Amino acid sequence: MLFLPMRLGYSLVMQNVGLNSGSIKRGGIGVTLALILMSVGATSASAQLRVPSSQREILLSFAPLVREAGPAVVNVLASRVQTRRVFRSPIFDDPFFRQFFGDTEQQEQTRESQSVGSGVVVESDGLIVTNHHVIEGADEITVVLSDRRQFAAKIVRDDERTDLAILQIDIGEERLPYLELSDSEILEVGELVLAIGNPFGVGQTVTSGIVSALARTNRGISDLNFFIQTDAAINPGNSGGALIRMDGTLAGINTAIFSQTGGSQGVGFAIPANMVRTVINSVGAVGGLQRPWLGAEGQTVTADVASQLGLDRPAGVLITSIYPNGPADRSGLRPGDVILAIDNRPVDDGVSLNFRLATTELGGFSALSIVRTGQTLDLTFPVEPPSEEPAPDTTLLSGRTPFSGSTVANLSPALAQAIGSDTFAQGVVITQVDAGSIAARLNMQVLDIIREINGADIDNVQVLNRALDEDPDAWIIAIERDGEVTRFTVTN
Repeated sequence: MLFLPMRLGYSLVMQNVGLNSGSIKRGGIGVTLALILMSVGATSASAQLRVPSSQREILLSFAPLVREAGPAVVNVLASRVQTRRVFRSPIFDDPFFRQFFGDTEQQEQTRESQSVGSGVVVESDGLIVTNHHVIEGADEITVVLSDRRQFAAKIVRDDERTDLAILQIDIGEERLPYLELSDSEILEVGELVLAIGNPFGVGQTVTSGIVSALARTNRGISDLNFFIQTDAAINPGNSGGALIRMDGTLAGINTAIFSQTGGSQGVGFAIPANMVRTVINSVGAVGGLQRPWLGAEGQTVTADVASQLGLDRPAGVLITSIYPNGPADRSGLRPGDVILAIDNRPVDDGVSLNFRLATTELGGFSALSIVRTGQTLDLTFPVEPPSEEPAPDTTLLSGRTPFSGSTVANLSPALAQAIGSDTFAQGVVITQVDAGSIAARLNMQVLDIIREINGADIDNVQVLNRALDEDPDAWIIAIERDGEVTRFTVTN
């Protein structure tokens, strides 16, 4: 089985969908349709199936909702230009001939590729949400509205961790139809939903289904996995499209499918609207997208752990370590505590804990519901970004050393979160390696942590610089990569 981002032609496919929708207001056509659907023949769950008894029942349709919502979904065209050097004749691949003729027979070839995805207008001034994987590496992005007008788009936020990107088009004084974001926390399994997108590039398409599951985690699609699952047909090309509730609000952004063939098999995934809202709210924020940080590490409570702790069922996150003076430490959280909820929103595992934190607004305080030695307690923690201490002291290394051509920095919780490293890690981390440099030839990699040089512990960039000022016959280096320390020697 494969989980694919819906680019054109994949198997767990991240979807692209295109629509443009009129301003959908709560209480408007979507709510009216929902009320009709609930009222007609609403007796009990065990009511008998029957033939429609009136013309009104026969005419029940999703069409009014689609007519209102459709114009808010757009097509997103991402163009990429690739350049490569080629020989005019295969004979010039032979070094013997190139020795005499040089590279004069080389020429550059450029090739433009274009991927088709979808997006959703979320503000009337032309702010659009799509998937990161739809626009990744694009040299030019074009948004096509439902009336076929085209606009150049610029990226105002691109967040690989959530697989979301925010685009802006210039529409002057015009106001576009848009979709309001739902509160995805109130979404329930079994709710009717519509998926709108541009599958296989055939044009705007609407499919219907239900929410088949919530809080799907560990799908391997993005860093903050916590998806709405639906059986509404979603296919390659739907990435970035809309999953719409019956009140006309946006439940989520269609992102991926689970498939053996590359086509829809009734298991699609959407990024919840609450995560979308968090990324939208970060647009324009100084310093980029910041996420709350608890300052605690833990493990998902399994059945065995729940039995040992005397819990009724396996749920929550068992805290194993606390960052000194971090939010968790100041809240009174301790190793051995089990977090069950944040602001009364359940925490079932480590992924859901990360999602709850990521969708909590910075500033102020939030509530933690925990179990400690069999007793349920409520704690309050400050919602703040990770600490930026120590200062990064970012440095490009040069000279005749094994690290020449690499950029290093002091690790802080803030830097670790930004680069995808362990927020509890300390020391000096490699943040960039220049192609063709000595560091690259020695297989130094981004996120490597430099632990020792010739027996000296490397605690910060200043200590590293002093160690590199030496001129030994050989460099004995210890590097931590993916939690494992490797030692090797480089002769000078």
